[in-house]
Amino acid sequence: MTSFRFQADTDAIVNAFKAADAQEIGRYFDDFVDVKLLDKDEVKSMGRNQATLALKAFFAENGVKGFEKVSERELGNTMYLAGKLLTKGKSNNITVMLRMKDGRKQIITLRIS
Repeated sequence: MTSFRFQADTDAIVNAFKAADAQEIGRYFDDFVDVKLLDKDEVKSMGRNQATLALKAFFAENGVKGFEKVSERELGNTMYLAGKLLTKGKSNNITVMLRMKDGRKQIITLRIS
C-alpha cells in the first residue's frame, strides 16, 4: 500500500507538469526548494510559495504547454525525474529531485536548462 502512495505522488507530479500547472506542482514542493530556471542564477532554499510563483512566471514567459518524461530513477529516499518541458517552438530540459518526507514525495530541487 505504501509504494502505491509513492507512485501516486509521482504520477500526480508528472501530470501537473504535463498540464503546466505550477500551482499543482507547488503542492509537492518541500518547505524550501533549490531552483535553477533557464538563463537565471540558481536560488538555494527558496520558500515554497516563492518557488511556486517563480515557476508560474517561467511557464507564462516561455509558453510551457506540456511535459514529456524521459527518465525516472530512485535511490533510497531520493528520486530523480528528468524530461522536457514543451514550449512554443522548442523544449527545455528539466530535472527534478524529490525525497520522502512525512510519508510523501516532495520536490527539493528543480532545474530547467
